[in-house]
Formats: sequence, structure tokens, C-alpha cells
Amino acid sequence: MFEKLFLLVKSNAGTAVINNPVIPAGKSEAVINEASSSIIEVLKSQLESGKIKDLIKMFQFPDIKNNEMVTSIINRFANKLNKFYNIDSKAAFATATSLIMPVMQQMVQQSNDDKNGEFAVQNFLSKLSGGADLSLLVNNYMAA
Repeated sequence: MFEKLFLLVKSNAGTAVINNPVIPAGKSEAVINEASSSIIEVLKSQLESGKIKDLIKMFQFPDIKNNEMVTSIINRFANKLNKFYNIDSKAAFATATSLIMPVMQQMVQQSNDDKNGEFAVQNFLSKLSGGADLSLLVNNYMAA
């Protein structure tokens, strides 16, 4: 699942990362890794802090533009770009937004299109939790 997420980020990295002049030469792959890890870190922290209902809601409603978790992912990734790659805050935020928004949109779409795939809500949350069976909890929240 995490490899599939990395590939999804990489497939969206053209303009945002690979062809972006603010990204240091030779650092594209590392920046793509930072984006992937930012997504995982924020979603995992939501799960660990008991906000599973918010996670499920994100997957149920594909309008992620005003989603608090997506904003957190963008901010985390932008902070990494600023801190580790010396990209000024404004450019880092623009880069993070241009990469994370389409990735999250596609991730949500894939989770809804392929109910049994790696991005299916149950499977995705199970991987984030380290393999726990969250199916009963997920089903209860999805039905609510």
C-alpha cells in the first residue's frame, strides 16, 4: 500500500517537483519521499488520536479542497521543503499544494472505485494501524 502511494505521488510529481526550479537538482526522489511520508504521518496521527470517523469521512466525500487533514498534509510537506531543502515558505506551500491536492483527490477516487483494493478504506486504515482489523469500526462509521 505504501509503495502504491509512493507511485501515486511520483506520477503527479512532474510539474510540482521534477520540473520545478525551486526543487534542488538531484533531490526530486527525496522530495517525493517527503510528500509520501507527510501523507502517511498525518493520516496515521489522525488514526492514533482516535479521529477515525474524520478519516472515513474524507474517503466518503471526494471534495478534499477544504478538508482539514489535507491542509495538515500540505502544511507538513511545505514545512519539510522549507526546513530540509531551504525552499522559502511561499514557494514550499505552493509546491506542496500543487502536489498533495491531486494526489489526495486520486487516492480518494481510487478508494471509492476499487472497494477491495489497497486504497479501500478498510485496507488503507488497516495498513496505517499496523494490520489491525478495523472492519467493524469502519463499517459502523460508514453506515452512520
